[in-house]
Amino acid sequence: MANSQIGYSNIVEILRDRALKTPQQIGYTFMADGENESGQITYEMLDRQARAIAARLQALGATGSHALVVYPYHAGLEFIAAFFGCLYAGVVAVTENPPRHSKAIDKLQDRLVSSQSTVALTTKELLGSIQKQLKQTPDLAPKLSEINWIAADDLPDAIASDWVAPQLYPDTLAFLQYTSGSTGTPKGVMVTHDNILHNSKIIYQCFEHHDNSQGVIWLPLYHDMGLIGGVVQPLFGGFPVTLMSPMALIQKPLNWLKAISRYKANTSGGPNFAYDLVARLATPEHKKNLDLSSWDLAFSGAEPIRAETLERFATAFEPCGFRREAFYPCYGMAETTLFVSGGDKKAPLIVQYVNEVELEQNRVVTVKSSQEGARAIVSCGRPWLGDKIVIVDPNSLTQCRDRTVGEIWVAGAGVGKGYWNQIEETENSFRAFVADMGEGPFLRTGDLGYLDNGELFITGRIKDLMILWGRNKYPHQIEETVQKCHPALRPNCGAAFSVEFTQEERLVIVYEVERSFWRHLNVEEIIGAIRQAVAQEHMVEVHAIQLIKPGSIPKTSSGKIQRRKCRTKFLEGSLDVVGEWHNHQPE
Repeated sequence: MANSQIGYSNIVEILRDRALKTPQQIGYTFMADGENESGQITYEMLDRQARAIAARLQALGATGSHALVVYPYHAGLEFIAAFFGCLYAGVVAVTENPPRHSKAIDKLQDRLVSSQSTVALTTKELLGSIQKQLKQTPDLAPKLSEINWIAADDLPDAIASDWVAPQLYPDTLAFLQYTSGSTGTPKGVMVTHDNILHNSKIIYQCFEHHDNSQGVIWLPLYHDMGLIGGVVQPLFGGFPVTLMSPMALIQKPLNWLKAISRYKANTSGGPNFAYDLVARLATPEHKKNLDLSSWDLAFSGAEPIRAETLERFATAFEPCGFRREAFYPCYGMAETTLFVSGGDKKAPLIVQYVNEVELEQNRVVTVKSSQEGARAIVSCGRPWLGDKIVIVDPNSLTQCRDRTVGEIWVAGAGVGKGYWNQIEETENSFRAFVADMGEGPFLRTGDLGYLDNGELFITGRIKDLMILWGRNKYPHQIEETVQKCHPALRPNCGAAFSVEFTQEERLVIVYEVERSFWRHLNVEEIIGAIRQAVAQEHMVEVHAIQLIKPGSIPKTSSGKIQRRKCRTKFLEGSLDVVGEWHNHQPE
């Protein structure tokens, strides 16, 4: 029987079923350094560890409460056991990025307070490090010292027999998935077991997974794409996955493709920047022993998908057996558990070229790719299994016609129950109704896009949208222009945003410079290249440009540029500037 038809009512039932029927099957393999296996875990082992952790949580009376799940990147298997341990105990898991400095410790306390967690799970090693920092600086994060900490890797397996199965229902809260914070303060999305099961069914069907599927995932496990795609989906489908620390991609990006080649993976992927990164770095020597012929689903999501990047990647790795038909652009977010839309796996990639000037007026006019002002937009497919997408005018809240840009609204069983402890935000975002039809409730995504023959095309975000010289301008398009205009600028490491000056909205560019350039910068040349490129491609005057040190632009823990934080730091004057230019003369 296909997995999408099995009548599970919660995630715990799935792992219990796997442990009973295929106890010795290896569910997860982990490579901490991205090159060597650091551990494997079978379904039976994972079930036993989860029961032991759950028993400890239950002994503390934590059932029904929330628990921080904070693990270092190299402890992937331990993270998975702790996550399922929470679910086994009827405890709401709150996954979080591991702290690596005092600011991150402070942020961890913020997460503790906002999630109302009463206990925290981690490794013995990380717990010692956190306690040392708290002892050295007692005022740093006092609330972290007040909760129960469990070093789960120090628990004996024998206590697994003390576990008592909790009462779990489809609408039982499973975990809080915090938003990335790329457009504001992170919020905890309330995700139920039913949300997870529905989303898992969609991914299983869309990706055409089966018992012999094999995944390779490097994405952070505490965030939605890594957690749902890399941990839950392989368990749901009953197939093995090889996981890598995200630090491995940062340190040696080509290890990602080496792992796909080594394990003959058919499913892997990530945001656009990852494809761009490996395509730029790969040399003939790197490609010599790569075999990517098994890779038949290369998903791309989480940030704007650039047709140019996909083409560059396909061209670079076709000699290694990669097929461009493997690309699978998709759309999703934490508020929907993960997946919102995707295409038919065997269908060719759909790219529309639209008139950029018309797009600035929210109109979609298709043109030839060679036409001046043509903008390529990649389709992110359609909704599945009864989910629904409508495009709505964000001002009038009326439904838009096809090929008209508006806000993307989503409804379906994968949509979370709202933001934890944020009633007003939940009402505004999760309880929207279309004004002229009374249809709803819908989730307001904050993303802009349009539908064409049922296909969804993403154009930008409402909060990032700039109105310059009376026209809508999307930051990611300007950023793309800037990064190409001079070799001293680091790809995918810049932000375009607007500030008010003389009662008008003005464009600001902040961009990191390459390490090989920054100590001997020709600032005037780079500034000139940026101003010229933006003026030519977007017909907009730049108000200010700041070149900043490599590695200093504000990003989320999942690698997204935090434009709003960047804007705040620009206005504060707190960016690590190595060169700048300002046009203070009103036009």
